[in-house]
This record gives sequence, structure tokens and C-alpha cells, in this order.
Amino acid sequence: MKVLVVDDEKLIREVIKEYLLLEKYQVDEACNGKEAVMKVNSGDYDLIIMDIMMPEMDGYQACKTIKTIKDIPFIMLSARTEECDKLIGFDIGIDDYVTKPFSPKELMARVKAVIKRSSGEVEIVRIDGISINDKAHEVSIDNKVINLTPKEYDLLKYLIKNKNIALNREQLLTNVWGYDFYGDDRTVDTHVKTLRKSLGKYGKYIKTIRGIGYKFEYKG
Repeated sequence: MKVLVVDDEKLIREVIKEYLLLEKYQVDEACNGKEAVMKVNSGDYDLIIMDIMMPEMDGYQACKTIKTIKDIPFIMLSARTEECDKLIGFDIGIDDYVTKPFSPKELMARVKAVIKRSSGEVEIVRIDGISINDKAHEVSIDNKVINLTPKEYDLLKYLIKNKNIALNREQLLTNVWGYDFYGDDRTVDTHVKTLRKSLGKYGKYIKTIRGIGYKFEYKG
């Protein structure tokens, strides 16, 4: 597997490269979007990790240009945390969005997940009217695709994977947000609330376990 790391900050490229090499990936580098497009024109990559704010050509424009050349999975890096910036990225076809500063270990987990989704077999999980297509990274309700944020998607998958098991908030924070996430219980509560709303009538399966956390309860 070969990964192209694109960032105008050399130190960030070196840190990401070091961790990728430890995971046995081949690594190539580019310092701006224009150079990344040139490399894609002359080489094959299984994944691109790209910063947004760069000289010559920013990450958004580079991604759109590259998508017209080859369909390569993207993980976008940015210091921008606003939802609108993330939505722009997903609208142009990126697979994941990681905000700076980030945990290299979490980034590697996301790299593995994106590569697995892009190269593996279609994995579809169905529970009642809920369908999760892991290859397409889509959730459907009664055969209609719904819009979930990446974290809502991950949360739903983890709850279903552990269905009928009571999960405390710390477990959810650790396994969905990552070991290095600095947040509190309200993060979980907020995402559960919005996830229930997105699932409509099937939100009833996410049960609140008083004093503990949550459980996806389904006996079918």
C-alpha cells in the first residue's frame, strides 16, 4: 500500500511518514497541492493524506483536480474545526477529516479504516429497517440513505457491533473517539441525541441505561 502525504509543513510530513513506515506502508511526499497533482499523474497511490491550507494550490482544489484523474481515497487535515469546512470536504469526495493538532495513532487508525473501506469487500449490516453499507460508508433507513456525521456513523456501528450490551460513556469515548480524545460525557450524550433523531422511528433501539450509558437493544 502506498500513501501520498501532502502538507507544506515539513515536520508534519515527517511525523506522519514515520508512523506510516512503522505500519509498513510505502510513503511519498508533496509540499503543496500542485506538486501532489503532478505526483498522482505519474504514480499510483492507495491513499492521500492532505492538508487544506497550502501555497500554490490548496487541498480542496487539489482534491477536486485529482478526483478527475483517479478515484483515490482522501483523508483531509486541517486546523479548521468549523462544520462548514468539513462539509465542503465531504461534498468534494473526501473519506475522512482530521483536525489539527491530531494524534498520530488515531490518524493511523483512520488510515487503516479508509483503506479497508476502499479496497475490501462490501460489508452490509442490516437490523430491522437500518442498513449499514461499510464499503460506501452509508446508512439507509427503509432503503433511503440518510446523512450522518463521521462520528455518528462510527457511534452507530460500535453500538450495533455490541448490541444488547450496556456500554458506559468512557467505553464509547475510548472506542469511538479514541484514546487521545479530550472530551467529557456530554460529547457522547449529544451525539446519541442527534443519532436517535437521524434514525427516526428506529432511534428507539438506542436505550439509555441510567447511571451507566447506552445500549443498542435489538432481539430480532
